[in-house]
Amino acid sequence: MSDWHDVREELLAFALGLPEAHEDHPWGETVVKVNKKVFVFLGIDEPTDKWQPAFTVKLLSEARGHALTVPGAKPSSHGLGKAGWVTVPLMAELPETEVLLDWVEESYRAVAPKRAIKALDAL
Repeated sequence: MSDWHDVREELLAFALGLPEAHEDHPWGETVVKVNKKVFVFLGIDEPTDKWQPAFTVKLLSEARGHALTVPGAKPSSHGLGKAGWVTVPLMAELPETEVLLDWVEESYRAVAPKRAIKALDAL
C-alpha cells in the first residue's frame, strides 16, 4: 500500500469515529456523512485517467487558506468552492496527518447537528 492509501485510510477511520458519522458510496465514491450531510469526500479507491487521489473538506476558518497552499489544492468544483469546500490531492506533499485530521474535524463541525457536536465535545 502506498503512502496516499495510508493517509486516505487514516482520514476515513478518523471520520468514521466521529459521533453519528457513517460511510456512504454515492456516485461510486467514498464519502462520510453525518445526519445525511457529507463532511468529507474521499473519492474512488484507485486512480484512473480522469481521477487522482484527493479528499475534499469544508473549511470556513484560516484552515482554508492553509489547505489551499498544498500543491495542487483548489476550491472544489460544481460551485462547492464558493461554500468553503477545498479539494486536496493525496499524492501532494501534505502537512502532518494531525493537520489533515483537524481539517476533517472542522468540516464535520461545519455540517453536523448541534447534538453531534455536543457529543464530540464531551469526548
